[in-house]
Amino acid sequence: MTSSEPATDVLDAVRAAVDGTTAGRVFGTPVSGEGIVLLPVARIAGGGGGGTGPAAEGGQAEGTGGGFGTSGRGLGVFVIKNGKVGWRPAIDVNRIVLGGQVVAVVALLVLRSVVRSRRSRRR
Repeated sequence: MTSSEPATDVLDAVRAAVDGTTAGRVFGTPVSGEGIVLLPVARIAGGGGGGTGPAAEGGQAEGTGGGFGTSGRGLGVFVIKNGKVGWRPAIDVNRIVLGGQVVAVVALLVLRSVVRSRRSRRR
């Protein structure tokens, strides 16, 4: 197999993406002021894949493809004050609202089944 220009471009792009998901990206730049240091923390994840297309009858595989993705989410900050370290988690309001909605739906379904059960007992 010979190396071609597009293949090296793809490899360079994948290498750059992988370099962006290192542990150094988890901790942000510390922010300090008035004797307090804040160290932001995030969760970084990445993944990728690739492959070749189906082989033509009696020939080589045609077409190639691949992809790579990364995501990040703020988790909170470490607060360093007077030589003591504390943790302040980030609050994800969307997750809290979604959790509340799920609990409400489950509660309504349980309430409906209880009401139906009591109605059938009375008959």
